[in-house]
Amino acid sequence: MADHLSDEERERYARHLVLPLVGESGQARLLESSVLVVGAGGLGSPALLYLAAAGVGKIGIIDHDSVDISNLQRQVIHVSSEIGEAKAESASRRLYELNGDGQFLPIVERLTETNALSIISEYDVVIDGTDNFESRYLIGDACEILGKPWVFGSVHRFEGQVSTFNHDGGPNYRDLFPEPPPPELAPNCAEAGVLGVLPGLVGTIQATEALKIILDIGDSLNGKLLAIDSLTMITRVLTFNRNSERATVTALEGDPMQMKSISPLDFVSKKNSGWTPFLLDVRSEREEGIASLDATDLRITHTSVPERISEIPSDRDIVVYCRTGGRSAAVVRFLVQSGWDQERVLNLDGGIHLWSDTVDSDIVKY
Repeated sequence: MADHLSDEERERYARHLVLPLVGESGQARLLESSVLVVGAGGLGSPALLYLAAAGVGKIGIIDHDSVDISNLQRQVIHVSSEIGEAKAESASRRLYELNGDGQFLPIVERLTETNALSIISEYDVVIDGTDNFESRYLIGDACEILGKPWVFGSVHRFEGQVSTFNHDGGPNYRDLFPEPPPPELAPNCAEAGVLGVLPGLVGTIQATEALKIILDIGDSLNGKLLAIDSLTMITRVLTFNRNSERATVTALEGDPMQMKSISPLDFVSKKNSGWTPFLLDVRSEREEGIASLDATDLRITHTSVPERISEIPSDRDIVVYCRTGGRSAAVVRFLVQSGWDQERVLNLDGGIHLWSDTVDSDIVKY
């Protein structure tokens, strides 16, 4: 990564450059980063504005809706003259006015099971600016498959919530909310109402979380749910863990690529019968020091696989593992998309956790 900034960039981002945890190298990282914001409404508006102002180099804006007069009470990225226009295009235009050096891509369509993986795979971080449970579960499942961190936000009347999911091996949305509530118990903003300023507060916190992830600074809301009551200005933090009994999501119903996987017990059984797969660990060096499988042939962090792909044989069966199966699933998908035989690249179901539960309890679950 090149740290060199132009004179204009040094002037524009001067307040970042004097921060010890950002500096020129951090700003260069922001300029090379990418964030997908799902929804250009109340939450997406402040998140988009502050991400663009911070210098995030590529921002995708996906929203199938158009600007309505009732949106303007809280969706501050849009103006009255844009009523009737696609929100994604309206937001993109405003971001270019704010920072003409960025790449702001409007995607005027709904995020669905058939397009979620292909769209999300192009970005480093995802921000959820939606207002319905169906979209949140879709984002969470797609990000778990792809190994992408995402920042959740929600608002209801005078209250808001923020959390960061699927970051650094942490929990995902289904660990906190296993099943969606009945529709009658989950009204959206149009049905329940919302204090107009509240999405601005929550969306700005979401942008803060995304910047922290990109810069690798501070403590994220990984495994923590921040709850905000705007009437009392009292905030609470609920901590939660990954559910070790929950099966890792490896495919969406509308996904044309159905990933191959193998359980730890089946892996051991086949290996004892003479099978000689290439076992690939895609965790960090720190995680390897905590627990590892003896038969491992190679360890590469999942983010380094593209640059070290030549070290992975294409003429053998490959079994990929991580802590719980999310990051390894993303690597399996990447290898197949890179030309590896889909029938010969398998995800180890449940990763280290399921191995410890079903094969060897001496393997540490962390």
